[in-house]
Amino acid sequence: MDLLNDVEVRVLGSLIEKDITTPDYYPLSLNALVNACNQKNNRDPVMALEEEAVRAALDSLQAQRLAGPASGADSRVMKYEHRLQEVFNFDRRETAILCVLLLRGAQTPGELRGRAERMYRFEALEDVHATLDRLSQRQPPLVAVLPRQPGTKESRYMHLFSGDVPPVDSAMARVVPGALAESNGITRLEAEVAELRREVADMREQLAAFRKQFE
Repeated sequence: MDLLNDVEVRVLGSLIEKDITTPDYYPLSLNALVNACNQKNNRDPVMALEEEAVRAALDSLQAQRLAGPASGADSRVMKYEHRLQEVFNFDRRETAILCVLLLRGAQTPGELRGRAERMYRFEALEDVHATLDRLSQRQPPLVAVLPRQPGTKESRYMHLFSGDVPPVDSAMARVVPGALAESNGITRLEAEVAELRREVADMREQLAAFRKQFE
């Protein structure tokens, strides 16, 4: 598989998300896909892609068998679907985690658990870690952990569809005495509070997006 650029990553992630969260409106027309790519909620960074850029990304993804025109779609308008399952045979947990990483960039396990809620409900943070481990052990690996930055308590994970983990600045990687022990993990209570806050924020985004459908 060739490395994907930012637009291809956004197109692929948007197709996966809509397949799971709005199956009645999937596969997507080009216009619907452009709107999905340019959503302001559940996207980081927010983009303003034109049809030509999305169409070019679709052509590239089709060449790699990752997406393309939907087969058997009963519509006069061309519609598009992802083909991730055919290529990788993911389970629902792996699909949800990768979708969030594609749409929002590097995330901590706690963030992934909260933001994947609409696609798959992880009962415990350990389930997220187990899923990340499976994805990282594929050949080639599909996710990797980023080096933990000084002062942070949780490691972030990134997808590898766009390449390997970027090198770490040696100055940033230097850990002050005592910081390593503190950064080895976040307490369960702190993790639960952080996850609840993220879940509330995402629920607000989802509610705002739902209301827009009726405006």
